[in-house]
Amino acid sequence: MSTSPGGKQAAVKRRVKHVIGQSSEKERSQDAGSRPLHEVRDSLLHTGSGFDNYRGLLNWLLLLLILSNSRLALDNLIKYGILIDPVSWLSIFWADPYRWPCAILLLLTTVFVQLIYCTELATEKGYLSNSVSITLQVTQLLQLLIFPSVIVNVVEPNPFGAMLVMLVYTVMFMKMWSYTDVNRWCRLERAAKRRDNARAEGGSSKKGKSQRAASPAKVTPGDDDDVPRDSNDHPLVQYPNNLYIKDLWYFIVAPTLCYDLNFPRSPRIRKRFLIKRALEVVVLGNVLLGLGQQWLVPTILNSVVPFKEMSYSRMVERILKLAIPNHLLWLVFFYWFFHSFLNVSGELLRFGDRQFYKDWWNAGSMERFWSTWNIPVHRFARRHIYQPLMDEGFSRITAAIIVFLVSAFFHEFLVSVPLGMFRAWAFVGMALQIPTSLFCSHVLHGGNMGNVVMWLSLILGQPIAALMYVHDYLIMHGLLSSFNTTATPTLAVPVPSTAY
Repeated sequence: MSTSPGGKQAAVKRRVKHVIGQSSEKERSQDAGSRPLHEVRDSLLHTGSGFDNYRGLLNWLLLLLILSNSRLALDNLIKYGILIDPVSWLSIFWADPYRWPCAILLLLTTVFVQLIYCTELATEKGYLSNSVSITLQVTQLLQLLIFPSVIVNVVEPNPFGAMLVMLVYTVMFMKMWSYTDVNRWCRLERAAKRRDNARAEGGSSKKGKSQRAASPAKVTPGDDDDVPRDSNDHPLVQYPNNLYIKDLWYFIVAPTLCYDLNFPRSPRIRKRFLIKRALEVVVLGNVLLGLGQQWLVPTILNSVVPFKEMSYSRMVERILKLAIPNHLLWLVFFYWFFHSFLNVSGELLRFGDRQFYKDWWNAGSMERFWSTWNIPVHRFARRHIYQPLMDEGFSRITAAIIVFLVSAFFHEFLVSVPLGMFRAWAFVGMALQIPTSLFCSHVLHGGNMGNVVMWLSLILGQPIAALMYVHDYLIMHGLLSSFNTTATPTLAVPVPSTAY
């Protein structure tokens, strides 16, 4: 089809306008082929370009990660064969079933709980003064840490069983600390209200007193009309109506470390959700044990010789090699415990608050990481350590440092006592988080670089501490001589004969 000369000239003029940038939006839409090809634009990888769709690159990195770890897994299988043996884990419980100090210690936690409950009840009834009550409760709380430590040191049970015992007693210590604190606060608040009421009555006239004496009795807190209610119109428990053993044991098994008189409750148990989480607990639990046997243990044992010979280049190589399986197991453990296990517990108890973690993977500093990856511990530290210190006049930084040091103590406590040695590697590692956190916050100002420092601290810090403890444990038990430079260490490493 032919075009008239006038039409050709109009098209040429339109293209010229497009090229020199003088065409209108309507003209550009009429002749899209003549639009100008260039405008002010940044490269996509420039931070100011506004482009944020890196899905393809993430897929590429994920494939590289899978391929590299697959090569390591294949190398492990070729070198060691299949090392996974579930029976060996069960043998810990089968060995000498009449000497199970760890199992007995776990049962004895009920005695400490009952003692603290009786002390709390006696204080509320007025049989104990506040000063005597505080002294008794502090003593009972310290016994939760001292008693298992002494027994583990004397009996020397299997380190794995001892670690479980010390972890349970530490959790019980924190729960009982919170329980006694909250009840003490309630007593102080009740005493303050009584003093205020006494002042108000003392300042009133004699006539007002006689009128009150003649007026009907005031509604007591036990009456339904005066009891506060929640959003679902259920009556809220008020002190001292919470001092029942059933209420205490619900808190003991609940997935939280902070006591409240009234916990949020879900309306029902979601069976499908519960089955999914329970299956994750079983499957991922076996994955953790299998990966530990197949990948982590031989890598750790192969790292003993470089530490024995103080070969720094080989030590660095072993730390980097251990970092991958160690970090993978740590991530699986995080999901297994904080998402699967705690949700199973919360669902069975209809415990409504399921915020066990936040987006710690985006943390721009170590302080942000520690406040988001373990919410139950963070809430406990903030409520029962940090905030009381702030109320006493400590600065924010000083209170935060004290919280870090308390956390460092318990990290070392949970490792040194079961292993029967004190080396302070965990304490030093946690204490170093303080300058690292200050560096991330005040020098890097968080952001991407702070997040990189956080990940490096997790990936490299844990294997370094693990290798140091293994090395010192073997030295203490005289087992380091079984490792030599000519033979590759195997899993058949002699260990002290201990009972569970």
